[in-house]
Amino acid sequence: MSVVKLAEGVYWVGAIDWNRRLFDALIPLPDGTSYNSYIVTGSEKTTLIDTVDPAMWNELPKHLEQLGIKKVDYVIANHAEQDHSGSLPFILERFPEAKLVCTPRCKDMLIDLLMIPGEKFITVNDKETISLGNRTLEFIHAPWVHWPETMLTYLREDKILFSCDLFGSHLADSDAFVRDERLVYEAAKRYFAEIMMPFRNHIQKHLERLKGYKIDIIAPSHGPMHNKTDFIIQAYHNWVFDEPKNMVVLPYVSMHGSTQKMVEHFVEALAQKGVGVKQFDLTVTDIGKLAMSLVDAATVVVGTPTVLAGPHPNVIPAVFLANALRPKIRFISVIGSYGWGGKTLEVLTSMLPNLKVEILEPVLCKGYPREAAFQALDMLADTIARKHRENNFA
Repeated sequence: MSVVKLAEGVYWVGAIDWNRRLFDALIPLPDGTSYNSYIVTGSEKTTLIDTVDPAMWNELPKHLEQLGIKKVDYVIANHAEQDHSGSLPFILERFPEAKLVCTPRCKDMLIDLLMIPGEKFITVNDKETISLGNRTLEFIHAPWVHWPETMLTYLREDKILFSCDLFGSHLADSDAFVRDERLVYEAAKRYFAEIMMPFRNHIQKHLERLKGYKIDIIAPSHGPMHNKTDFIIQAYHNWVFDEPKNMVVLPYVSMHGSTQKMVEHFVEALAQKGVGVKQFDLTVTDIGKLAMSLVDAATVVVGTPTVLAGPHPNVIPAVFLANALRPKIRFISVIGSYGWGGKTLEVLTSMLPNLKVEILEPVLCKGYPREAAFQALDMLADTIARKHRENNFA
């Protein structure tokens, strides 16, 4: 892509990574991603806001050359993670007169991660400003969105919020601004689930703070920009403030069909009682889809056979993920089959220290499920439906 104009003298100069399929050696990227960098020219000074992943470094200077940028006075580092900061050493070498602007904590992290000399930095406090002449940048500290050093940058005169990872999406798209809201909503929800959800209590506070700003454009560090900002702000408000929905997430593994039979019966029992279900066969599941389902769910029920006296190994990452992401779930249970005994429930519940949940009576049957197991599954479905009604989960 070529440079994209946000306002007179304000341009996107980042890189689109169409082919990347894994982030942090962990997170699937089915739609690629972008690394958004922005240039802001004032009557006296010029600022670059964030850089790009080092793998796509060549895109950034090419775009700066297209705009005829010969000098950069400030480089804003909103976040120290290397997909944002990794090209800073190249930029500082190309523009040796530039000063690197960030939070005090970000300075320490960039020195550790990239070995940037301390004298290159200017650290800024929350709500501190820098003048570019006819333009003013205000820095909004936003710790734990999603690292402790993160800040947002607000361009006052143009009412543009450079929001770093907040409101972002891993999405490679030829549209610089959001055009297909359904496509972007899906990508943004996946991004929120995988990256932001553990910090939703912090995000609540930052969303409240942002109500005091008039924002015409949101320019995140990944994905398309938003010139209809209510769309993404409302989505985030729903994800972090709303109560869970009347929904069960059911990740499961079945080796020889016994647990599968229990899952099928249980899903039908929940559906008959008006409870929504999203089930995931963990041998083939995209963990991003599982994470997205956790944003809204009230209950998680894990389906697993017993292997060597404990849960199936393929179940462990899903339970670890739920604990790490800290979703709004209120209830959890386990269903499955065993051969001679074990400690499946004890192992799984010990893996959930971050979650304040009520553990519902599990249904663990010996061998192939029979009538007693199906009746127990019906009772568990009834309990879940009742608890969802009592809590007004819609």
